[in-house]
Amino acid sequence: MKRKLKQRVLVSTTGTLVAAVCGLLVGGWVGREIVLQHASERLSHEATRAIAQSVGYSVEAHSMFDAMSAGAKPACSQEDIEFLHNLLYKAFLLKEIGRVHGNRIGCSTTSGRASSPSAELPKPDSIGADGVKVYRNPAGFGLPQQAVTLLQQKDSYVVLNPAVNAFRESSPLHMKTTVIGPPHDNFARPEERNSDAPRPITTRDNDFRNGSMLSSTRCSVQFNTCKTASFSVAEALAEKQGELKGFIVLGGVIGGLFGLILSLLYRRNASLEQQLRRAIRIDHLHLVYQPIVSLPSGRIVGAEALARWTDEEGEAVGPDIFVKIAEDHGFVGEITKFVIRTALAEFGETLRRRPGFRLSINVAAADLSDPGFLNMLGKSLDESKVKAESLAIEITESSTARHEVAIAAILKLSRAGLEVHIDDFGTGYSSLSYLNGLAIHAIKIDRSFTQAIGTEAVTVSILPQILAMAAALKLKVIVEGVETAQQAEYFTACSQPILAQGWFFGRPIPAVQFHEQLGKVERKAMCPAETVPV
Repeated sequence: MKRKLKQRVLVSTTGTLVAAVCGLLVGGWVGREIVLQHASERLSHEATRAIAQSVGYSVEAHSMFDAMSAGAKPACSQEDIEFLHNLLYKAFLLKEIGRVHGNRIGCSTTSGRASSPSAELPKPDSIGADGVKVYRNPAGFGLPQQAVTLLQQKDSYVVLNPAVNAFRESSPLHMKTTVIGPPHDNFARPEERNSDAPRPITTRDNDFRNGSMLSSTRCSVQFNTCKTASFSVAEALAEKQGELKGFIVLGGVIGGLFGLILSLLYRRNASLEQQLRRAIRIDHLHLVYQPIVSLPSGRIVGAEALARWTDEEGEAVGPDIFVKIAEDHGFVGEITKFVIRTALAEFGETLRRRPGFRLSINVAAADLSDPGFLNMLGKSLDESKVKAESLAIEITESSTARHEVAIAAILKLSRAGLEVHIDDFGTGYSSLSYLNGLAIHAIKIDRSFTQAIGTEAVTVSILPQILAMAAALKLKVIVEGVETAQQAEYFTACSQPILAQGWFFGRPIPAVQFHEQLGKVERKAMCPAETVPV
């Protein structure tokens, strides 16, 4: 036993650690993907913004050149300078405009008319197809640590305003300008830096990602210019390192918790299976019985035998758990044998003395297909000297899913004199033709329909249809889960005979207590509304 316990602890601990490590890896992968997805979205936004501004610079610069060339006043006269001031006042993306005489600045909106010969303009960095000269950071323009671009067309020049949306130098983002066709209006932003993105990726609208780089390109066909925003995967991950670590930690925590839950379930199920097998062998299961009454008299006409089990740690384990364990591991038939044997021993005298009293016993789907089940049941009845008609065999709707097997099993039970009831009716396979084919004796309406009485649930409207269907097939009706007077009154008012079961009429109790209460109840017929719970 100790060896098996240590083995379970080792397996569950290892499973928890493996799940935690897997959680770390999954968390890291998910975090990486989310960070890179956000980075890609940011690059797309930056590239769109950059191409929009580049187009804006080009449009406004050309519009300004056209307006300046239309001026009728003598160049650099006081009237011309005032004219230039008025033009610049309306501009948004330009910092300064002025005139050029020869290769020197003749006047500007900033300093007015040159009082002395200005320095010569340097050689242009580039010349567009339309003759526009581009000067980057010419002497005498801009401020410290603020680069500017000067554009000249004939005798006019403009200075682009770098402060409109200056690039953040602290960001790992890289920007690159490329020309689609022949040089045209490629006015490069002074704050832009080149990226390592290959040219085919930077000359068309594109969102690109490989193992080492992310980039997004947006192009203007009008000006044959593209802007590519990019940074490396390493830079993107480094910038969001805190978020990435958070995802890794979260993944590890979730994985660890998941592994812990699975390990606890493994340990519990493994131990419960072994405990349940031992409990069946040494008769450590026990039965309780819940009364079934006839409405409206409230007279007890039967009982349902219910298996109960307390594990070796003293904790009560519900039948929905231990029966499922037994079904999954193929020994649910052992529980059925225990229930039949014990119920007949504890209720044999009552069943022999009260011919109208019927004891209901639940059987599993596996029992129906067990060729030895009917023989075992018949032998148990013979040994206890109880007539077959004193027992009702309850099978769930789901047990009848294998229609041919169910029909054959029900016919054998009926021919042996046993009643067959469909338990939890309304939760699965019910239909008029289906029930007629099964040739059963009663239906037991699922508690979910009973609990819906007095509410607006849809199931309430189905109840009359179920009752009518049972009446048409001449089936008995048993309702379970009756817990309130309102529910009891609802079924008492029905035109057809109804049997009822639930806490309102009595909770499941051991056989000794049941027999004591049965004697008291039989001495006084009670209406449902006056029934004292057993």
